[in-house]
Amino acid sequence: MKEISLRLGAEEWPLIDVTLKQFSLPFKNEWSATKESYVLNMIEDASDEQLIDLAQHVGFQFENETVLRIEPPFWRKGMFRVFISHLATKRAFATELQEALLDFGISCFIAHKDIEPTQEWQTQIETALATCDALFALLHEDFHASNWTDQEIGFAMGRGVPVFSVRLGQDPYGFIGRFQAFNGNKKTAKVLSRELFDAYRKNKQTQRRMNEILVYLFEQSGSYAESKTRIGYLEELENWEPSFSTRIRAAEKNNSQISGSFGVPNKVNRLANKWKKTGG
Repeated sequence: MKEISLRLGAEEWPLIDVTLKQFSLPFKNEWSATKESYVLNMIEDASDEQLIDLAQHVGFQFENETVLRIEPPFWRKGMFRVFISHLATKRAFATELQEALLDFGISCFIAHKDIEPTQEWQTQIETALATCDALFALLHEDFHASNWTDQEIGFAMGRGVPVFSVRLGQDPYGFIGRFQAFNGNKKTAKVLSRELFDAYRKNKQTQRRMNEILVYLFEQSGSYAESKTRIGYLEELENWEPSFSTRIRAAEKNNSQISGSFGVPNKVNRLANKWKKTGG
């Protein structure tokens, strides 16, 4: 119980409550003490089976402890997580965007596509909202009439994650009117995905995480073409962590799809030397 309270208590409030609900445990809307004491209070009457399952869920191994990593199955490993808020009738376009953004290391959640019929619908949406890195809203006509879209945006805003909107027949309104908006009219999913990718690379809240993800994608390159494309993304980075140079050199040495890709090893060397001169 102590391990559960420490590990789950390190998460944000929305994820704590969603996790408790998934294990059929109580939760409260108000709490004046610490997150750790809240979790301990909520699990004090849990059954042994619930405690064991919850402990394993938050990463506690009864022989070897590991760091907490709650990983909902609908997010792609090592990718930037984006919740797409959309009208159910526009699911096809949202799915096109989802596929296009994968090339840029961005994994998207689409409520009407990524939820299994046997899972509790609302809980899965809350889990996605509680674990996403950002949200963007596809503002088709009558977007505001949905029972869910405004709540999704409000949830993300409450967490403080970046919220972007795409004009597709309706202009941004209310609180989302002050956030970055894109003109999506007459644009393909491929074109729009590139614009969103560039925005996440430059946004001060998401830039650092996107940089880390782009380095990871380069390390995982599975073809010569991927290596060339991904080293290009790294060449465009405006900020550089000292560990990046070590990682891309190691990737060039250990990944044949990088070392064998024409011109890529030279670019790795130039990039590492460039940032070495600037202290990166």
